[in-house]
Amino acid sequence: MRAAPAAALVVLALAVPAGAAEFRSVGSEPGVLYDAPSTKARKLYVVSRDYPLEVVVRVQGWTKVRDAEGGINWIEDRLLTDRRTVMVKAARAEVRQAAEDSAPAAFVAEQGVVLELVEPAASGWARVRHRDGASGFVRITQVWGL
Repeated sequence: MRAAPAAALVVLALAVPAGAAEFRSVGSEPGVLYDAPSTKARKLYVVSRDYPLEVVVRVQGWTKVRDAEGGINWIEDRLLTDRRTVMVKAARAEVRQAAEDSAPAAFVAEQGVVLELVEPAASGWARVRHRDGASGFVRITQVWGL
């Protein structure tokens, strides 16, 4: 009798579109990541403002998130914003003036740099902006948070 609920979960999991992950960014102040959804839980890490996080689940004022390293932790909802950012995961990401490899470089971002997502990814590229104002297109394979 337990096979039916398990089969239903498999069907439900397959119904979720691939690549449908939800991302949020830490707001204007650093965010504390906890091991449980409570300020009384163990504090694990502090992430900088604008750090992108993948939403796993939301529960009563808390969000369970996955960070760029794959860690699963909890953060208070109030510390997250809808403003989207991505983090450079390649050693160096050449941000181009147009969404093509032959376009001139707009700037280079080192691994770990956070960039604002200006336009969603299309055709393997995402339009981004550096906090100094420079903008361009980066290959989506070079960033995390999409």
